Amino acid sequence: MMDILGQILLIAPPILITAVGACFTEITGVTNLGLEGMMLSGAFAGATVSYYTGNPYYGLAAGIIAGGLVSLIHAFISINLRGNQIVSGVAINLLAVAVTSYLIKVLFGVAGATMAAPHQANTLLVLIFIYSLAIFSNFIMYGTVLGLRMRAVGEHPLASDTVGISVYKIRYIGVMISGMFAGLGGAYMTTVMLPSFSNNMSAGRGFMALAAMIFGKWKPWGAMLASFLFAFGSVLEVQLKISYPAFPQQFLAMIPYILTLLALVGFVGKAKAPSSSGQAYEKQ
Repeated sequence: MMDILGQILLIAPPILITAVGACFTEITGVTNLGLEGMMLSGAFAGATVSYYTGNPYYGLAAGIIAGGLVSLIHAFISINLRGNQIVSGVAINLLAVAVTSYLIKVLFGVAGATMAAPHQANTLLVLIFIYSLAIFSNFIMYGTVLGLRMRAVGEHPLASDTVGISVYKIRYIGVMISGMFAGLGGAYMTTVMLPSFSNNMSAGRGFMALAAMIFGKWKPWGAMLASFLFAFGSVLEVQLKISYPAFPQQFLAMIPYILTLLALVGFVGKAKAPSSSGQAYEKQ
């Protein structure tokens, strides 16, 4: 049992920290469907910087920056241009897949995967950082003026604007936090879990993070607990592959995604999103 719990704690961070970041953008009223692409960008940046510098912690920082920079594209389209937030997120996901695949060939001269970095980050230190950041996020959201303003903008943007709160600024902050957290989740995969990046290695974790955020009712603590559930699905998949090697592996690989679908089907109708979620705001 303790071994399974340990594996869950090791596997959960990419989904967990991305899901917590998603809470920040969603409570301001901006839906970020581009988390998968931001996570993929962070993973690539983490692997590349780790390889060329030999320092995985620089790779982690690069992943955070990469996710934040990509999130600015989504923020500009969604907030300034008042574009369709769903379309923008999907476009970012497709762009990230194409760009990272191209950059592998440009920077490493091979196709499909980067070279392995010489060193990996200390697992315990990074875990402590990520879990501490996730816990502190709950305090930011519910124990600070910034968190109060973010929630106010998500529920009543016009009223918030009327009392002097910059809706655009607050939404930018929310989207950028979500991008940076997703970038950190991606960088965790290539600086702690593995020493290299491969095409589309996020493998739907960004969408799982969205499901965890919804399952957790747009709250960091709830998103964290949901992330542990999805991580358990991944651990169960591995354990069953070891115990039943003759069983079709493709079916076992479906377990985490089936859990995600069940969570969405069972809880999405019962969860109430912020009133202005997904709605563009035009300053009066």
